[in-house]
Amino acid sequence: MRTVSARPAPSWREPSSYDVTAHDGTVLRAWSNAPGPDDRPTVLLCNGLGTNPWFWPTLLDPACPVRVISWNHRGTGGSQRPDDPSHISQEWFASDAVAVMDDAGVDACPVMGWSIGVNTMYELTVTHPARVTGLLAVAGVPGDTFSSMLAPLRVPPLVAKRLMVGLAQSAALLGMPVGAVVSHLPVGPRTTRTLTHSGFLLPVPDPALAQRAIAAFLTTPVGWYARLALASSLHGRVSLSAVDVPCDFVAGRYDVLAGAATMRSAAERIDGATYLEVDSSHFLPQERPDVVRDRLDLLLARVGTPYAGPHAS
Repeated sequence: MRTVSARPAPSWREPSSYDVTAHDGTVLRAWSNAPGPDDRPTVLLCNGLGTNPWFWPTLLDPACPVRVISWNHRGTGGSQRPDDPSHISQEWFASDAVAVMDDAGVDACPVMGWSIGVNTMYELTVTHPARVTGLLAVAGVPGDTFSSMLAPLRVPPLVAKRLMVGLAQSAALLGMPVGAVVSHLPVGPRTTRTLTHSGFLLPVPDPALAQRAIAAFLTTPVGWYARLALASSLHGRVSLSAVDVPCDFVAGRYDVLAGAATMRSAAERIDGATYLEVDSSHFLPQERPDVVRDRLDLLLARVGTPYAGPHAS
């Protein structure tokens, strides 16, 4: 496996947070790497389930070439839980993506996704094709994610899905007692170092930023996170035949949550799509910010005119 030497953290740009009202009235906590008006091209990020800006060193770097807009999933990171409990699904997540774009005055732009967020961005692409000008999939597959899990362990897809859905069901049932333990876990340099040398998460260039990302992630109640995961497990594979924008896939060779082989297969089914596999786990945005930056630059070059908006005032 690849090793990474720690280096001093650069001056990261603090993300700005704001509220966006979704189409069903749920108030979402959105965020951007730009504190105000910005002339850079805009990219929409469909983030990993329950994750936060601190998983993305590339996007918080002041030298980032794009303005990023994103949001926290329903019931996480300051976003409200919907009044209707059935309003948690990839279809609703894609609807939230549209709400965030509308609030930012963006007609169309390139879209990045990570993990379950790749499901969301492809759902957005097939349901609102005019809003998407290019796609960058990071450690995620376009639907039926749970079947691609545990691939490096050579677990058959059907067995993997049953195992992981069962795990999520157990977490939903045991949410309160498990959550009480998780919420009291100390997240300091020692914990972060242990996690980043566990094999599930590999060494990262900036342990301090990883520590902040992990601490924020653990604020989500376990039971609610499990409900979001179970809802996402119902999202089937998206038909890729109608996808006609530039697409790029970057996979982690040691990823147990989004199989690289499934990502490669998806790339092969899209005309002109590119695919790159690197020594990384599922947490590729943290472990390989250099690769994320290179692939983002590649996508912007392929899109040509990456920004359509804002709406005229």
